[in-house]
Amino acid sequence: MTALLPCLPAGEWAARAAAHEARVERWTAPHRERRRRGESHPVLDFLFTYYSETPSRLRRWHPGPGVALAPSADGPAPHAGWRWYATGDDGTVRLDVDGYLADRAPTVRFVRDLLVATASRPAHTGCFGLHEWAMVHRADERRHAVPLRLGQAGTDAVVESHPIRCSHFDAFRFFTPSAVGLNRLRPTRETQVAMEQPGCLHATMDLYKWAYKLSPAVPGELVADCFALAVEVRELDMRASPYDLRDRGYEPVPVETPEGKAAYVVAQRGFAERAAPLRQRLVDVCDALLG
Repeated sequence: MTALLPCLPAGEWAARAAAHEARVERWTAPHRERRRRGESHPVLDFLFTYYSETPSRLRRWHPGPGVALAPSADGPAPHAGWRWYATGDDGTVRLDVDGYLADRAPTVRFVRDLLVATASRPAHTGCFGLHEWAMVHRADERRHAVPLRLGQAGTDAVVESHPIRCSHFDAFRFFTPSAVGLNRLRPTRETQVAMEQPGCLHATMDLYKWAYKLSPAVPGELVADCFALAVEVRELDMRASPYDLRDRGYEPVPVETPEGKAAYVVAQRGFAERAAPLRQRLVDVCDALLG
């Protein structure tokens, strides 16, 4: 089977690797510089702190399963020294699928089950991003050193006057104690596959998480596509949040108003549509791995 793998010439895989690194450097370089200066960004740092992939790993390009990398004049591709890669007698390097699955098969199956189940459901677009509001309801401390746009009392009033319907466990688990009982759903880690739905902004951002969790089996271009969409979704997530980020250049989406709700739903639907093909591409990678 290995001998039949398509083989990328050295010039092609090197160009793709360079293009991938240049693409993600748009986000990794500013993050590294902020970290060097001891500064934080309330919107974009989330993509490097909550999500655990490091900038250095994100910059690595991978070909994905079923592709071999021809040696260059300097020898085998650098992937030869990376985990879960194998080098043939002819110097070609490929993902060692059997070795990878020996370690990662349960994760691959979980991710596939989750993504397929999520895609099978209609997109719910009536949450209006109120999960971020529920995370600061009646809170003495906040996750970001940023003022609340409506103040604490105004923020609490929005939470208490709207139905909260958060289906995403990794958002729900950050609700303040006073807000937990206001959520109409009770997502848990155990019910994650049964509850996630494609309209959820966090489910869309998490496509990036699943892409890097499956690394190095996911092609670099797909990882970068998921990351780029996650950046846009994160920006909407925080623009619709109770935080006042105008001094950072983020105009609010005031979901406490009818106009803000309408704008949020339009953006939410657009992200769900753009996420669908990325979700399917990740499922296709899982299928290729599992055979």
